[in-house]
Amino acid sequence: MKEIFELLKQVLNREFIRAVLSNPRTKDGVVKAKVRPLEKNGDFMFQVEKFTKTQAFHENINCKDAAEILAGHMENFRQMQIETVQAEYTVLVSKKGKISIKRKNRKSAAPPAELSHDRKKRYILEEGTFVPFLNDLGVMTEEGKIVRTKTDKFRQINRFLEFIEDILPQLDKGRELTILDFGCGKSYLTFAMYYYLKELKGFDIHVIGLDLKEDVIRRCSGLAKKYGYEKLHFLVGDIADYEGVNEVDVVVTLHACDTATDYALAKAIGWNAKVILSVPCCQHEVNGQFAKADKTQCYDGCLDPIMDYGLLRERFAALVTDGLRAKYLEAAGYVRRYLSLSIWSTLRKIFCFGRSERMRKELRKKAREQRLKNVNVFCR
Repeated sequence: MKEIFELLKQVLNREFIRAVLSNPRTKDGVVKAKVRPLEKNGDFMFQVEKFTKTQAFHENINCKDAAEILAGHMENFRQMQIETVQAEYTVLVSKKGKISIKRKNRKSAAPPAELSHDRKKRYILEEGTFVPFLNDLGVMTEEGKIVRTKTDKFRQINRFLEFIEDILPQLDKGRELTILDFGCGKSYLTFAMYYYLKELKGFDIHVIGLDLKEDVIRRCSGLAKKYGYEKLHFLVGDIADYEGVNEVDVVVTLHACDTATDYALAKAIGWNAKVILSVPCCQHEVNGQFAKADKTQCYDGCLDPIMDYGLLRERFAALVTDGLRAKYLEAAGYVRRYLSLSIWSTLRKIFCFGRSERMRKELRKKAREQRLKNVNVFCR
């Protein structure tokens, strides 16, 4: 970790904006950590916010010990994103311990971090900075203020962009990337994703939004043309039948209803997508099968406390559906990066899956050893 320690010694000063440590080696303890500069009682220091699956913990560390402590934290992570006033850094640690550090200089200096202890929450898209698509979609006024009734939508957009920020190291900046958004709807998040990756981060991307509603697609296409987003296209179409591309880097499927999510996941696997972002929605398929099933043959009455009540059965069916989907993706060589439960019902749970050759080999071996036919049937 010497290279990381030296980098931290270099960047941990008053030009430091923030850092995010992610992709933990184990899932049992801290799964993510955020670092920011802080000034308290006249002393300059750094605050580390560590997240477990259920809690968040804060730790303030002085400048003298900061590099050593954070380098120690990196022993539990494989990825770190660092932002300073002048540059952005990506640190990756392989499974064998090989460290790679990439630096990208900013075209213009970024504003320094807010050092107040009780600072307001930092958003990727800040209130006060006019964003054209947010204005046209009714979220922001022409003065850059958030419309009061759209505050939750503004927070949801920023929360989604935090997930996009986490997957940046998985994306190749040296070529055009294809991103497909199934069931894009009014496309708040589609526009946000394009704006963030293209305008703010400088990625060469081609984004395709797909939906069944012609009027929505017509409006979104008009807005994309208005903003000069030449590589953002919206098409009318069904997820199950779409054949417009041969390879895709990122597949986004947010609230694709019922089995539409399953079609989207199957398409993503077929395209060998590097990242899949999925928020399941209204899963009726398994629930319908439960309702019609003969319980004496299927579960011998042991699930009566759940199956005898429609609401409980529906929730149980949703959990079973998500579990089956997760196992299907893992069997195809994907690793779940995170599951987030948001306070907004419209973005209640989001799965992120990244392809892993090691995981695919391990699952093949496990399927052979334990004869798990229900898993092996999905292995390619």
